[in-house]
Amino acid sequence: MDERKRDSMIAYLRHRMEDFGVSPDDLASFLATRPVGSDMGRYGNAGGDTWSGEGEMPQWLKQAISAGQSIGHFELPWGAPVQPAMQSGADWKNDPFAGTALARSNHR
Repeated sequence: MDERKRDSMIAYLRHRMEDFGVSPDDLASFLATRPVGSDMGRYGNAGGDTWSGEGEMPQWLKQAISAGQSIGHFELPWGAPVQPAMQSGADWKNDPFAGTALARSNHR
């Protein structure tokens, strides 16, 4: 990524953080916190289903992969639990982070 695109992305993120009342300290604290326990799941979907990555792959993940989705799309940060998306009234259609871990975070 060139420096101009990087600066633009940083400005965009700062603006979105202000929109939702997230301070840089809030973000740093959230990123520094790693949930303890391996039972939380390594992969998850928007419906709240999770899989640890051990044992047989669950049907929901098999179906998504056979439909062309990559397993990396479902990987959770630090094994965090998935929570279904909440309606916020925000316009997300142009959000470059829609569907990513940043968009799913409920930490505010």
